[in-house]
Amino acid sequence: MATTVLDAPPNMAALFAKAALTARGRGGDLPDTRLARTGVTVDPANLAGYARVCRFPLGNALPATYPHMLTFPLQMALMSDRAFPLALPGLVHVRNRIDVVRPVAATESLDLEVWAERFATHRSGATVDLCASVSAGGGEVWRSRSTYLARSAKAPAGAPDSDVTVEVGELGSPVATWRIPDDAGRRYAAVSGDVNPIHLSGLTAKAFGFKRAIAHGMWVKARVLAAVGNRLPEAFTVDVGFRKPLFLPSTVTLSTAATGGGWDAAVRNAKSGTEHVVATVRPS
Repeated sequence: MATTVLDAPPNMAALFAKAALTARGRGGDLPDTRLARTGVTVDPANLAGYARVCRFPLGNALPATYPHMLTFPLQMALMSDRAFPLALPGLVHVRNRIDVVRPVAATESLDLEVWAERFATHRSGATVDLCASVSAGGGEVWRSRSTYLARSAKAPAGAPDSDVTVEVGELGSPVATWRIPDDAGRRYAAVSGDVNPIHLSGLTAKAFGFKRAIAHGMWVKARVLAAVGNRLPEAFTVDVGFRKPLFLPSTVTLSTAATGGGWDAAVRNAKSGTEHVVATVRPS
């Protein structure tokens, strides 16, 4: 597997434009390619902005979801490349798992690497996993696996079945109510660089088949972790299933339950009870 090392993060807006222009006629298997960056340092101003938007307290360690911000542009570069078999416009983020091997200091120099694997069959189409690894001082400190669904697509013959299920136990009554404003997508895009049009406004979301703009799934995941952040172990796994789009604006509830040193959680619509996100947090 060939690894290409980039000197700078790719431009996300340019990647979205490229993906839209090259969406037609894709196919084949996953590319045998990895993208990497080395010696990456965190911008304190960006970290502070991210913490503010996601409700994390500022501290010495990075929030568990922050390294996703560093690796996501590399994943976007993979998915927008013409060799990637699935068209990026229309891909749905259905699951994300993060493993925090140890706390990552905001001042550490980080090496990033991303790749695609597990082209799988799903009842609604096909899924693919975008994987990321972050290392510091010669050892892995963080990893993630993001599963994306392409509706009506077909995986190669003999592909495995997709695994997108995240199950939580009984959660009881909500512990918090969040009123999500209509600019939540734009605020998160400003700190993350994820300028996917479905998150920015109702007008741009409608162009991709959504009735209103929808919240970034990784922002909702970050909000869940921020809510239980002072009760997390140093090393843990957080696995999230993205169930239904969270349209903006919305009022949602957070329900949690302690489970064997970890947590189960769900974010639901305050009126209908529709589940938007379910999450499990487990010590590792």
